[in-house]
Amino acid sequence: MRNIYSISVQDINGEMVSISKYQGKVLLIVNTASECGFTPQLRQLEELYQKFNSRGLEILAFPCNDFGGQEPLQGKEVKEFCSLKYKTTFPIFNKVRIKGLKPSELYAYLGSTRESGKWTISPKWNFHKYLVDRNGRLVDFFLPNTSPLSSSVVTKIEKLLPR
Repeated sequence: MRNIYSISVQDINGEMVSISKYQGKVLLIVNTASECGFTPQLRQLEELYQKFNSRGLEILAFPCNDFGGQEPLQGKEVKEFCSLKYKTTFPIFNKVRIKGLKPSELYAYLGSTRESGKWTISPKWNFHKYLVDRNGRLVDFFLPNTSPLSSSVVTKIEKLLPR
């Protein structure tokens, strides 16, 4: 079985980045969209990032237009929107496909119980969150309507981070 660190993704500038760059970190991987009812969660994600980044949390945002066509922006427009409107500083990657015949390798991995080794589901809407521990194991997922600052998310992240 492959692991998450064998996967590479395209950053917002179009450069390939291996997820192994984040080895040893706790990851919260989120598919985002700028015109979604859940878009204000970007502010909450940033708050979470500011609170826990120094302890080893990385939030990886992947814009996606698969759900309701709610991400019309491209490349650096997405980053500008997020940083100007929501003051985000966490990594934002290039737009990905999540559903259909050719989902991104990362989302095919995260959405496959067989691949990830953990029961899971593929995102059904924007702002689906996957939690990955410091060893690259998928440990949980949170549905779009779960606030990044909810006790269920924060408690699980705190348990995974070093004290």
